[in-house]
Amino acid sequence: MDLIFCNGKVATMDGEGTICQAVAIEGDRIKAIGSDDEILQLKTGGTRLVDLQGKLMVPGFNDSHMHLLSYGYSLTMADLNGTDSVEDVVQRTRDFMEENPAEKGKWIRGRGWNQDYFEGEKRFPTRYDLDRVSTDHPVCVTRTCGHVLTVNSKALEIMGIDRSSPQIPGGQFDLDEDGEPNGIFREDAMRVVYDSIPSPGLDEIKDMIRKASRDLNGMGITSVGTDDFEALPGSDYENVIRAYRDLVEAGESTVRIYEQCLLPKIERLQEFLGKGYRTGVGDGNFKIGPLKLLIDGSLGARTAAMVEDYSDDPGNRGIETATQEYLNELVQTAHNENCQVAIHGIGDKGMYMAFQAIESALEENPRNDHRHGIVHAQITDMPLLERFRDLDALAYIQPIFLDYDWKIVRDRVGEQRETTSYNWKRMVDMGIHIPCGSDAPVETFDVMKGIYEAVTRKDLQGNPQGGWLPDQALTVEEALHGFTREGAYASFEEEEKGMISEGYLADLVVLSDDIFEIEPEKIKDVKVQMTVFGGRILPL
Repeated sequence: MDLIFCNGKVATMDGEGTICQAVAIEGDRIKAIGSDDEILQLKTGGTRLVDLQGKLMVPGFNDSHMHLLSYGYSLTMADLNGTDSVEDVVQRTRDFMEENPAEKGKWIRGRGWNQDYFEGEKRFPTRYDLDRVSTDHPVCVTRTCGHVLTVNSKALEIMGIDRSSPQIPGGQFDLDEDGEPNGIFREDAMRVVYDSIPSPGLDEIKDMIRKASRDLNGMGITSVGTDDFEALPGSDYENVIRAYRDLVEAGESTVRIYEQCLLPKIERLQEFLGKGYRTGVGDGNFKIGPLKLLIDGSLGARTAAMVEDYSDDPGNRGIETATQEYLNELVQTAHNENCQVAIHGIGDKGMYMAFQAIESALEENPRNDHRHGIVHAQITDMPLLERFRDLDALAYIQPIFLDYDWKIVRDRVGEQRETTSYNWKRMVDMGIHIPCGSDAPVETFDVMKGIYEAVTRKDLQGNPQGGWLPDQALTVEEALHGFTREGAYASFEEEEKGMISEGYLADLVVLSDDIFEIEPEKIKDVKVQMTVFGGRILPL
């Protein structure tokens, strides 16, 4: 036996509440679980023995939807999270540029600002603000949601965007009162910006993945569903796949990747399928997952597609990034090739469109256990929740979104639509699968903070008192299930991981405190003390 953990509280997450004391590991698999007396009998001369000292051990965490490569890329940019004004955005970006000198003309990037957190005027930065950062370098700062960005005048000059430029389908660039582009780009229009930025090379990509993976391991994350194909300028998915596979072959992979393949154009999807890629291709370290599609934007940026007007912006119903017919064609093409589909849908209109596409594909080509789903699933009504149930569709939810969203939901959509939104408990009670994630780098991938928010329905400051829509709170067991077994289910790997059981992958996490026993308000402060990946204890 290679490794034995003993003297612990091991929550197996087997659905029956089984708790044991010890785990034996051989190679990258769990050999046995049981009491200390039972498992210690398996000890041999070469066995490494680890005393858990009564600590809680759980399965390795699975972030069902994030952007691993985007997070790694963001580590090379100005960190604009927590900025409290447009002036703060400008100053931080300027400081980053001064601390990281670059030759004239090189792009300066930043990410993380959120105008709703600004003191005073809550507006997007514009080209005129960013011109104070530099007039020699093109500058691009992306909102935390990733659905809006702003560039400076130098960037507009490089891109050739002026008042006579046509708008981009599925998005827009804003104009000022004189009819000139003000530097703000939304949704698909952002592609014009990204296509103008040089793409990192293969070695740079691998370094981004290494750094991101180390940070994820520090939070106990051993598996992710990650949307990477459009993370970098150039959108070269072959380079992304090669980077991951190179790391696996070199034995450097410490996060199991289920790639959510963002291919929004039918030509690229057909090319991808023609190369033999489809859901399930790969191995336990890197595997092709669902076709990822977007049909709308974000709630914070008011670009999520709504059936009715935004309550705080009459006349605005958000942005639909594709027509129903085009979405149907993409989903049908993937479905017919046995590809799973995961569609970004935040607004109710976006989700209605997504379900229409999924239903159309299933009517033409019925298939059980398709595991198609909707990513985010935020502004729902009862008919939408019933369609999740009736179609057995996955609802990829992000509990950490509550930290920001509870403050804006009623303003954005009104009290009536609010009451049936972010209805996680109702989803569980209806038998809907809820693989949990973070959408990082949009929000933190600290799983303990995600579980805290799912259980308390409060933000990280403890607000609102009593919790927001408290009847929709999950139990600790349900939330942990969402970050373990549900993530494995989303990737058709529920017989491989997400549970501590004989024959399962030895992906494990040891926590500083017992989240089943402590006060729920303290869960957010619990630390990961050990992460085990395939039987290897990782350096944290």
